Amino acid sequence: MSGSIHNKGILILGGYLSENFAQDFVLSINAYICFEQNYGGVDGDSASSAELYALLSSLSDIPIKQNLAVTGSINQKGDIQVVGGISEKVEGFYTICKIKGLVEGQGVIIPKQNFKNLVLSDELNEEIKLGRFKIHTVERVEEAFEILTDTKFDKVKEKVKNKLQSFSKIQTKPKEKN
Repeated sequence: MSGSIHNKGILILGGYLSENFAQDFVLSINAYICFEQNYGGVDGDSASSAELYALLSSLSDIPIKQNLAVTGSINQKGDIQVVGGISEKVEGFYTICKIKGLVEGQGVIIPKQNFKNLVLSDELNEEIKLGRFKIHTVERVEEAFEILTDTKFDKVKEKVKNKLQSFSKIQTKPKEKN
């Protein structure tokens, strides 16, 4: 149910994994991401960084904080790229937080290049000024993942590489000849 731009974003995830984790062994992995209860189409690559963080979290067994929203497309080198509708995305997450009860530590991670495009309500600007809602700007996957996990990316990279390498060592039993 995804569109061509979203599909391209998924292919970039494979490129990132190959570039960063499969220089010494064959990358052997299948990953599936499902948007539950979505019966319409999904397109665009604004979620490609979030999808990568989910994969890295799963592969490293390092959980992601649930008090932050993420947007940003990525390239295969790990650069976080601009997205459209940035003000609406930030305001939307803030509104959900406010409805559910704003708590300390909530905020969003956005591409650094998008920061200059933010046009936020006076109310949200005040919450940011008071430190009750945070906007984190990032340029690289590594920066965002460290914010999301409070874990140095070198440790994450080592765990992911070990897990991926273990997949490449799994051998299937050869079929017996009749």
